[in-house]
Amino acid sequence: MNEEQLSYDVYDDRCPTRDVLARLADKWALLVLGRLEREPLRFNHLKREIGGITQKVLTQTLRRLERDGFVSREVYATVPVTVEYSLTPLGKTLTKTVTILARWVEDNMDSILQAQTNFDNGCRTVMPG
Repeated sequence: MNEEQLSYDVYDDRCPTRDVLARLADKWALLVLGRLEREPLRFNHLKREIGGITQKVLTQTLRRLERDGFVSREVYATVPVTVEYSLTPLGKTLTKTVTILARWVEDNMDSILQAQTNFDNGCRTVMPG
């Protein structure tokens, strides 16, 4: 790290990395980033691709991702106006991580559901010592 670059620490509650981490930990942000990995998409296409997301939440998510530099918004002068969203170079650096996380959840969902059932049924593990 060069001398001019600041040092960031996600474990420090005053560090701005916490805000970015919170935005990236949002399920909608992860799903938007994952869908944009393949190709740029229009707003309504994204909305159709991401089941359960509302127009309001998609708009808010895209704005936050654009503000953080992960997504770019391209407006085309058509009638009606066409808006397309794509990953920026910075956003592309996240897609491998997003894909790995999504696949891990899918691959381990049975174990997670079993753990949740065990917990809900009072079968908690007691750690020695």
